[in-house]
Amino acid sequence: MSNSNKLVFIDESGYTGADLLNAEQPIQAASAVFISDTEAELLIRKHFPRLQSPELKHKDLVRRPNNWNRLLSLQNDLLKNHLCITYVCDKKFLLILMFLDSAVEPFYYEKGFNFYEDGQNYALASLLFFTGDALLGANQFTEILNLFQLAVKAKTQTSIQALIDKVCASNWQEFPEVFGPLATQNQSCIDAIIDQRVSTDIAHVVLMSLINRLEAELNHGYRIVHDQSENLKQYDHILYKMINHSQHIEFFQSKLASIKFPLKLESVSQIDSRMSPGVQLADILAGAAVDAMKSLQGLKSNEYSSSIFKQYSEPQLIHLLPKINFEEQKEFRKGTEASKSIDYIAQLFK
Repeated sequence: MSNSNKLVFIDESGYTGADLLNAEQPIQAASAVFISDTEAELLIRKHFPRLQSPELKHKDLVRRPNNWNRLLSLQNDLLKNHLCITYVCDKKFLLILMFLDSAVEPFYYEKGFNFYEDGQNYALASLLFFTGDALLGANQFTEILNLFQLAVKAKTQTSIQALIDKVCASNWQEFPEVFGPLATQNQSCIDAIIDQRVSTDIAHVVLMSLINRLEAELNHGYRIVHDQSENLKQYDHILYKMINHSQHIEFFQSKLASIKFPLKLESVSQIDSRMSPGVQLADILAGAAVDAMKSLQGLKSNEYSSSIFKQYSEPQLIHLLPKINFEEQKEFRKGTEASKSIDYIAQLFK
């Protein structure tokens, strides 16, 4: 790895905006690659010497099985010889976490309870992911989640009332600790849902997860370059605020993650991916991660997708997925300062 290089190329796959229940794209991923454009171009030529297209795109290459070995070889080369980080998440699970943040946590906050203590919100979200529809009745929880994301986007009394009515029509008494606040129309929860800062668009969540790991891995300043896509472009202003935030502060979130200011990140810029071999390599990793996760969940399985994650070492992969082992989750997030960090960041970007 060259000490003179400061560029980190980022791209994503599976983005569906504020709709986290999109049946066609249930997984979202993003990858960061620490490499120079010159090195990236050499890697592309090495593994795809006959490439005719002006751009290396995972979604185009993966359609032909005769490209699979080349794609795996390219990823193996990248992962072994360069700093690469990939974040992948189940979007429905993340939507459940957001539901708990807005539709449940404010009720407990006003009563003086730390809802996020030892990551219990993650354990609760996992439980709901696997049992929510069974508890509330056929598909009722999924419908509640859909109305929740619609209410977060619309922020109207009509959309809020539709959500409350759906909760009241379900078997919410089976889990009043979660659904009671909305069933009883708790005003703090309603206010949180209609807060203009609240959105179910998770591009910023994905991006921040990558940055947190980059901050831990790099011991010097760096610059991010990403594709000119709307989902990444709209969060540039957030990153600029983080870059310019000079107060020294750190929040512990888990054994592998923390948020620390000021950032080592120096700048963020956009580029047409056709002009950047580095962004194209990030696209390859992100697209492959989506296929790999679909393979693990039994949604898409072939020789290529089932081999992708085998090439990763643990520090190179960040995943946000539901887990049944609640004690393991509790231990992983024991002592988390999630509540403090959420309040601090919300105030920072108010």
